[in-house]
Amino acid sequence: MAFTCATGKHRRPSRMKRTTARAAGVAALATTGVIGAVAAPALAADNSVTAVEQSGLMPVVSTGQSLAAQIDAQAVAQEQAAAQKKAAAEAKRKAEARAKEIREAKERAAREAERKRLNAFVAPISGSYISTGYKSGGSIWSSGSHTGVDFHAASGTSVHAVGRGTVVEAGWGGAYGNNIVIRMADGTYTQYGHLSSIGVSVGQSVTPGQQIGLSGATGNTTGPHLHFEARTTPDYGSDIDPVAYLRSHGVNV
Repeated sequence: MAFTCATGKHRRPSRMKRTTARAAGVAALATTGVIGAVAAPALAADNSVTAVEQSGLMPVVSTGQSLAAQIDAQAVAQEQAAAQKKAAAEAKRKAEARAKEIREAKERAAREAERKRLNAFVAPISGSYISTGYKSGGSIWSSGSHTGVDFHAASGTSVHAVGRGTVVEAGWGGAYGNNIVIRMADGTYTQYGHLSSIGVSVGQSVTPGQQIGLSGATGNTTGPHLHFEARTTPDYGSDIDPVAYLRSHGVNV
């Protein structure tokens, strides 16, 4: 028995018919060029989006830019740190150089002050005055005149070396009583007589203003005072004017 397919407006086309119709439509579009004009761009766009999504290109580009920015920032920070380190080193160098200059200046000033002190002269008795002048005449002196000057001083008053020198005599000096003779740095000699005590010894170096003994009334004297002489040699009879001698060395007497 043979069956035929009844037709009717309410029956759906068979699967084969639908496929055949779709193929015919595609063929028609291809024939008219619609696929080339419309379908191809759409397909390309779909393929581009799909390719981007599948390749992960955008995340890679974004990560690369962020890394480059970090590297640039690190480079800038390193340059700044290096510049700061260089500036700090230069500031330290300048500070050290300035400190060295100040230290050397202070040392020079100290040396100069010490040099001046050592080359300075002072009065043998502080705050005193001359009670008997040089070359004063009288029978009290064996030579007939005073070979030095007398500084007013109570017994036990501090006696100072008038300048830098070396002790060449320290002991009993006959009419001078306890006396000290110092060879000065300039080659002259100074004598200190009638002392109640002696505080230095032969060969000892002394500096200006250093205490060398105490005033008194030993030897040929009428009372306590300091007999001071300036000489060209350590011996008696080579005396020179002690006031002129002290004044020539800046001592106000």
